[in-house]
Amino acid sequence: MQILKYLFLLLLLTAVATTIFVATQKGAFQLERSKVINSPKAAVFNYVNDYQNWPDFNTWMLEDKNLKMSYPATNSGNRASCSWTGADGTGDIQTLSTKFNESITQKLNNNGTESEVFWHFKDTIGGTKVTWKTKGNLSFELKMLATLKGGVERNLGSIYEKSLKNLDKILDYEMNTYSIKVVGEIRKTSTYYLSQSFSSKIVNINKNSRIIFSKIIDYCYRNGIEIYGKPFIIYHFYDAKKETAKLSFCIPVKNEIVPTSESGFVAGKLLSFPAIKTVLKGDSSHLQKALDQTNTYFNTKIISREATFSHIEVYAIGKNELRQPSKWVTYIYTPIKPKVIPAPVVRPLTPKKEPAVTTPVEEEIPTEF
Repeated sequence: MQILKYLFLLLLLTAVATTIFVATQKGAFQLERSKVINSPKAAVFNYVNDYQNWPDFNTWMLEDKNLKMSYPATNSGNRASCSWTGADGTGDIQTLSTKFNESITQKLNNNGTESEVFWHFKDTIGGTKVTWKTKGNLSFELKMLATLKGGVERNLGSIYEKSLKNLDKILDYEMNTYSIKVVGEIRKTSTYYLSQSFSSKIVNINKNSRIIFSKIIDYCYRNGIEIYGKPFIIYHFYDAKKETAKLSFCIPVKNEIVPTSESGFVAGKLLSFPAIKTVLKGDSSHLQKALDQTNTYFNTKIISREATFSHIEVYAIGKNELRQPSKWVTYIYTPIKPKVIPAPVVRPLTPKKEPAVTTPVEEEIPTEF
């Protein structure tokens, strides 16, 4: 019995000593890990910038079978956020600021412990160097947890390293899995649309499209305008060598409308036209390859282009429908000159009966719905 008392006192003293030791440890911490990701900088930035992708690469989220994520209306870019509950408690994270393709600054709250999170993206040999950095102050509970598991550097550092490896693996597959098919001649149907036009660097089109499409869609919802199809871009001018384009960002609408002058949007109608249709399944970073294959098709088939505009891109399946870039679908329509049907030759009637002549009939170009 006396031995049990001594053992109990020993355990009590050990617990008190451990508590005092943990309490006196520095709460401030700073952790940083970097890895070269084998994907373009824009692709890496866009993927990390969207909180809906985090459960796919963040190690502790992947390992928590009880994890339940909650996303507000905005889950990427400035003021985006998400929250969670799981086996290790609750938390939330919000984006304070972003510098497109360069950096993301976030504020993390994990079980009441707040910390600052920084992401930096830099072009380098082999892809994009991603640096993930966190600094903050640990609560007593997290101090204890970190002490038992070997410290913040060892515990959280391992999570960061595994997460960056996951990020590299996922993006390598998602960015490099794609297919291109030149369907051939079709007839693109007509549609009314609302648009905003300007010139842009090709590298900025993806960022600009998200912003402008969202503004036009919001305008339609607020004014009871029925959206009638998928977003598309009309490229009035496209110069791959100079990396510039003049374009219109368009949202198709069911009926002809007159937008308010203060909206900054212009109403238009895209008339039906014959075109070469190309289908890209995969991330938009492969659009230039799709355009190159389209050009090859024109040259091989000796088809004349219509110079009214360069081409149209219709985003049939994008990030609003699926998170995986490898499954996105973009339709490209490049206008062609209408075929000239020669006038029929009038032959004089003769009393002599001639054998019937079968005239080949040109197959009608199918309509694109």
